[in-house]
Amino acid sequence: MCRLNQKKTIENTSNIYNFVALFKSRRKMSMTDKKITSAAEKTGFHPRNPHRFLYDFKQLIAVWPELESFVKINKYNNESVDFANPDAVKMLNKAIMKLHYDVAIWDIPKNYLCPPIPGRADYIHHMADLLASCNNSVVPTGKSVSVLDIGVGANCIYPIIGCKEYGWHFVGSDIDPVAIRCAKQIVESNPFLKKNVDLRIQAKPSNIYSGILNPGEVFDLSICNPPFHSSQEEAAGGTQRKLRNLDIKPEKYPDLNFGGKSHELWCDGGEAEFVRRMVKQSSELPDRCLWYSSLISKKSNLPGIYKVLQKMGAKEVRTIEMAHGQKQSRIVAWTFLSAEQQIAWKNKRWK
Repeated sequence: MCRLNQKKTIENTSNIYNFVALFKSRRKMSMTDKKITSAAEKTGFHPRNPHRFLYDFKQLIAVWPELESFVKINKYNNESVDFANPDAVKMLNKAIMKLHYDVAIWDIPKNYLCPPIPGRADYIHHMADLLASCNNSVVPTGKSVSVLDIGVGANCIYPIIGCKEYGWHFVGSDIDPVAIRCAKQIVESNPFLKKNVDLRIQAKPSNIYSGILNPGEVFDLSICNPPFHSSQEEAAGGTQRKLRNLDIKPEKYPDLNFGGKSHELWCDGGEAEFVRRMVKQSSELPDRCLWYSSLISKKSNLPGIYKVLQKMGAKEVRTIEMAHGQKQSRIVAWTFLSAEQQIAWKNKRWK
């Protein structure tokens, strides 16, 4: 069961942990790309990902003028923002939401996850390709495609991207009432989301699908960005090592608040146990979803996940590698439907 302890020590660990993740991913998109113009395409990103280029601050400021005061010239003579400044990061995300996704109102509460949008977009685009592989290489679009987002979070990032890029319908679940309330505020403030996103609280944290799915409800995709660590102590230790490797002094950033509540960062057994539980519970609902999936951050977790997938009777398993700079991750997707059943599924739902 994922823990909901929100003591100050856990919040501090969450803040620093997410700062490190954001610092590394944003730095790859800006400071390390010295002497590269904003028109240069980054390697590793999905070809339909609009964030595969460096940030175009002129366009971003045009749609979100409040960003301008945070934009400075860095040591490589490129425009950038201070990614150690949580206000700057949030302002940048607001501008990205407006420019690329027509989201006029987007906000998250203090200490909640402020997501690195490029990587989140890649997940959605790779899932679109997965569905296309079952549909004569054509990505199915529109409300006939229904996606379940396990752990939608206060930022509601996956539904935003999926609705805007493909017109899909989303159901987002979370164990945190605050996250659901904030995500609902985003959805209700943006008309195209209001018609396409349904948000539901998971009252029993040990459950993943039960208690969320309505009777007879089916999904074409289930997506998830699971908690990474197995304990608050593990998260803290890993964060300190990363800070040292990046030559970052935590005392320099005493008020980090990029976010990440405890249940977003860790749960009993960590990523491996969470995904194993997901696989087992999905096997109890073999015909309720065409493709179940999850991000997998630790490559070492793959053998155990493959083993439980085989044990639970998955008919097909696909692993989609993703590489953004030095960051390596992957998506594992599985289905309990045979090839014939997959054809019947798409013929029934994606006409």
